[in-house]
Amino acid sequence: MNLWQHLQHTKPSPLQPIHDEKWTDKGVRLYIKRDDLLTPFANDPFCGNKWRKLKYNLLAAKEQRIQTLLSFGGAYSNHIAALASAGHLLGFKTIGIIRGEVVSNPTLDRARADGMQLHFIDRTSYRKKKKPDFITELQQTFGPCLLIPEGGTNQLALKGCADLATEIVEQCVKKPTHIAVSCGTGGTLSGIINGLQGQCYALGVSVLKGNFMTKEVNGLLDEFGDGNWSNWEVQESYHHGGYARETDKLIQFINYFYEKHSIQLERIYTGKLFYALYQLLEKGYFKKGSIVVAVHTGGLQGIA
Repeated sequence: MNLWQHLQHTKPSPLQPIHDEKWTDKGVRLYIKRDDLLTPFANDPFCGNKWRKLKYNLLAAKEQRIQTLLSFGGAYSNHIAALASAGHLLGFKTIGIIRGEVVSNPTLDRARADGMQLHFIDRTSYRKKKKPDFITELQQTFGPCLLIPEGGTNQLALKGCADLATEIVEQCVKKPTHIAVSCGTGGTLSGIINGLQGQCYALGVSVLKGNFMTKEVNGLLDEFGDGNWSNWEVQESYHHGGYARETDKLIQFINYFYEKHSIQLERIYTGKLFYALYQLLEKGYFKKGSIVVAVHTGGLQGIA
């Protein structure tokens, strides 16, 4: 099966129970949805929620015979790395508009190696990324292309993440009470909310400082949602200093989790998600009998 067929007929990623006395003692069950294993090749950045978000965008680009994909991101953007890899594997030209000064790091180096053209712009200009005049200017500069928003978050991305929610509910023998995911743009959480159709509670953990993620998700649901759902919330206190920032407690927790369960987390997204869930458990957030499914969204190339 080639990669296009693999995209169209994606097999469910594993749902794995986490055996940990911290959860057992509270009478709460924790599962991890291994979307980090949803990838064409081991350790490829085109995986996890980036696979979900890009899936229908890539299929649309093929159907429309578009040859170039353009998107936005910061210097540590998993989305940029994933898009570059997808373009390399599927034969698209890719362009990344990167926020801030010219830098080199493993994430951007991987994108360059996969053939992405990187163009760095100052932060003031970057804030215009949704402005029609700025978009027109980009299209005049780079030619015809499919423009994918920052983080890959658009209507087709939410459709892919809605598939994730449906898949989780179908895999669980007993319906989960919570599905939890880290939030960078809010797109994955918004898609999960759409997919759940009110069946259980969706819990987001923001990795950004500023207490604005709830507003972002509300905006996405207003634009792309298919119902007025209230079965969700965003926890905004577990960002550990902001995007791509870390604390000693976070690193210690990631190491503990790996030693305990042999599952690797990273410091930008998944580490913060699971740290938050363990803290919420200790605070009594989850009632006895709860079934919590946490989504491992991948991004392990960020460890480098």
